[in-house]
Amino acid sequence: MQTFDENKLNAFVGQVLGDLGGAYSAALVRIGDQLGLYRELQTGGPATSTELAKRTGYSERYLREWLAHHAASNYLDYDRSTKRFRLPPEQAMVFADEDSPVYMIGGFENAYSTFENEPKVREGFRTGEGVAWGDQAHCMFCAVAKFFRPGYVHNLVQSWLPALDGVVEKLERGAKVADLGCGHGHSTLLMAAAFPNSTFIGYDFHGGSIDAANAHRDEQGVDSGRVRFEQATAGDFEEGDFDLVTCFDALHDMGDPVGTAAHVVEQLKPDGTWMVVEPMAADELSDNFNPVGRLFYAASTSICVPTALAQQTGFALGAQAGERKLTEVIKDGGFSSVRRASETPFNIVLEARL
Repeated sequence: MQTFDENKLNAFVGQVLGDLGGAYSAALVRIGDQLGLYRELQTGGPATSTELAKRTGYSERYLREWLAHHAASNYLDYDRSTKRFRLPPEQAMVFADEDSPVYMIGGFENAYSTFENEPKVREGFRTGEGVAWGDQAHCMFCAVAKFFRPGYVHNLVQSWLPALDGVVEKLERGAKVADLGCGHGHSTLLMAAAFPNSTFIGYDFHGGSIDAANAHRDEQGVDSGRVRFEQATAGDFEEGDFDLVTCFDALHDMGDPVGTAAHVVEQLKPDGTWMVVEPMAADELSDNFNPVGRLFYAASTSICVPTALAQQTGFALGAQAGERKLTEVIKDGGFSSVRRASETPFNIVLEARL
């Protein structure tokens, strides 16, 4: 029998127990969000399981176990003297405040949906075939949109666009913008709200996402003549003469990213800009062995690579492609210059020019 280090084994078992606790928590966090428990604890204050049952009308016995799990997970505070559970302000930023920069309910929902996706992805391991975006788990698209929205809310207008050469000035005067892979339209609508003199077209190949984007636009009362959403792929959208083309956390999901870059070249004005926002990743594989890299590699295996493999050419960049590979792809498509314009712990922002 191979010898082992007992201390290393105990440390690793401890890590795996933490992982299992997190995996089991995904469904319970989703329940807390769907039933409004976080918002109730945030607005109504600390409560025992009995008090929370009276305030919500939900089963006390279920709530008792849910609250205990959350306290054991450090998601809630517990006061032994009063038997009340409290949602601290820091945890509220993660679970209850949709406009917080660290709101992560979308991440839990995405994790939950990968379990539904698992049989299809497992078959892909055997066959090498992909899983089309529209065939992914139920409302994977909703979870992805919810996960990335906080980063866009707190960075897109404030720092990412200003980091591009001359783009804000164009948008203020009145520019024509295409948002590729727009999903539910959060990025498109944020830009449109900030720059009322410009026009925006969001493109996505998933019809359900386009329907959701149009619904969000109508809910916000945005003029459909200035902002519209259309179903099209990144390789066949046809409008042309764009001052700015954007692509938010979507290029790596496209089956032909080089072809996408080549098509963007054709659709841009000669002095136009392509802004490519991608998940943060280092070029060296082992430099991504950290909590962010772990998260994105998991999502890439279950969502991004299967999606790309289901499309034409199946290039499959993956969610951790890194700046060097992304630059190579963009230049192979015909752009002459690519630079890192901005970054966050979760994203890298590239500016591509003709």
